[in-house]
Amino acid sequence: MTVAETAQQLAESHVATYTSSHDVNNKTTNDPVGKQHMADTENSNKGRWYVVHTLSGQEFRVQETIMKRRALENLDDEIFEIIVPTENVSEVRRGRKSTTQRKCFPGYILVRMNLYDQAGKINNRVWYFIKETQGVIGLIGGDKPMPLSDNEVEGIMAQARGAEEASKPKVDFEVGETVTIREGAFENFEGVIEDVDPDRGKLRLSVSIFGRSTPVEVEYWQVERG
Repeated sequence: MTVAETAQQLAESHVATYTSSHDVNNKTTNDPVGKQHMADTENSNKGRWYVVHTLSGQEFRVQETIMKRRALENLDDEIFEIIVPTENVSEVRRGRKSTTQRKCFPGYILVRMNLYDQAGKINNRVWYFIKETQGVIGLIGGDKPMPLSDNEVEGIMAQARGAEEASKPKVDFEVGETVTIREGAFENFEGVIEDVDPDRGKLRLSVSIFGRSTPVEVEYWQVERG
């Protein structure tokens, strides 16, 4: 399944109708700290999450642009949060292990906002603000975008939280898979993976040399899938 199909499923995997309602807590307090806590709590419960399609490679730029422009256009009370789901990936190259961030859904970001008003109609200010942001292609769902379900949002957030605590190999290889060696003494030889060592970023291959099966150890970056 492609990234686009995955994102499309996230946005369309629930009912095709949407109504929204917001409970406003008008309780007052003389405690300024209590007021701020109340405001933060209310803000965290506002809006629904939507999938926004962006130009590939411009996800973080779009995120930053929306965050800056929403204040300038007084939309802080309509657009609340923008995230680019990422995960940590590790790679061992020439004996050195490095960890980098990789986007979970390249070309897509998540925006928590009030896209619909109390009557269930599109909030035009928010709609055109998002669509006219440089780098944005559109919202998943066309002219009637559907918000993500709570389960979908929780799944994405859990993945992001897990990425902060652990990293996974940049490339996942499996035992029995056939790969081609692209660098080293056995360049252009094909081999079958017999063992995978993700901690060291190495593979043990069975390579046919002079008609005999010979074990060869290589690093991830020295091979490619056929």
